Amino acid sequence: MSNPRKRRKLRKATVFIPLVLLILAGAGFFYVKSNLEAVGTSTDNVVFEILKGETLDQIDQGLLEAGLIKSTMVFGYYAKATKLTDFKAGLYNLNPSMDVKTILTILNDASAAISKDVIITIIPGDWAKGIALKLAEKCINVTAEEMLALWNDEAYIRSLMPEYSVLTEDIFKDGTNVLLEGYLMPETYYMNPEASADSLTRRILNQTQKVYDENRAAFDAFSMSVHDIITLASVVQFEARTDADMRMVSQVFLNRLAIDMPLQSSVTVCYALYEYDDWRDCETFDNQKIDSPYNTYLYNGLPIGPITNPSKQSILATLEPTANDYYYFIADVDGDGKMYYAATYADHLKNVEKYLK
Repeated sequence: MSNPRKRRKLRKATVFIPLVLLILAGAGFFYVKSNLEAVGTSTDNVVFEILKGETLDQIDQGLLEAGLIKSTMVFGYYAKATKLTDFKAGLYNLNPSMDVKTILTILNDASAAISKDVIITIIPGDWAKGIALKLAEKCINVTAEEMLALWNDEAYIRSLMPEYSVLTEDIFKDGTNVLLEGYLMPETYYMNPEASADSLTRRILNQTQKVYDENRAAFDAFSMSVHDIITLASVVQFEARTDADMRMVSQVFLNRLAIDMPLQSSVTVCYALYEYDDWRDCETFDNQKIDSPYNTYLYNGLPIGPITNPSKQSILATLEPTANDYYYFIADVDGDGKMYYAATYADHLKNVEKYLK
């Protein structure tokens, strides 16, 4: 005769196991559903690039890093299940408000790609001649020499001035290496590779003008001309890495300018040389004697013009410096890059002895 207790246990187990499976299935369903939904609500476009020959694993990892999907596993399974794996190489405008199905549909549609555009990134601190090379490498109708010639063409720049108020008469100074140096705003651009030199220049200047327009009040309130602000920002860009240090360095230079003390920025010597293999090669005592209007060891005040193309960050740091009473600074360039400030030359020498020797 069967045991009633065993029968009850069996019935409980029979009921319990399907219940667990049901709960797990429900949890799995909600997990998948959640990871198929949009990451957020922002409609700000992110330009996502698929390179020729990239695999599904590479693409879903890139989407995850770009903040466009929640799970590579769910994305991959869904792509295979819906047979949306015929990815087309190109650039695509995506945004966090798109769900997985929408993203997959776009990435499988060659007509949705941004037509022909190439990515060109101007890095904060790039020189005009370096930017010209980048444009020439990606754009078939221009050479680096043509770009530089245009950026040094006074008549051409004057023709731009009615449209770009950020460009002023102060640009035209004898001895300037490149007239538009400093005005080529660092940014990642999507350029038509068949564009003309004029079109490429205007594309970059549009971004420079935008930064100027957005911060016009700060420019107007500052005690310098637009050209001098951008010139100072270009030195700050070269000297400091972090936003906090940029703001400190900006004030240090302003303190020096206020008492007609030479800026003595070694990075201006590098730009005066204009050709060197390593920045350490240009920061020598002999090079500080080079007769150049960019050399702030030899000439008081700001250099004749910008020595880099400063970023929006360095421009804002220059316009909004951190108040301090320092006149000197050094950077631990062989260490963590930390900067040390001093109010007196004696304290400056102590910092040099402690951190640079």
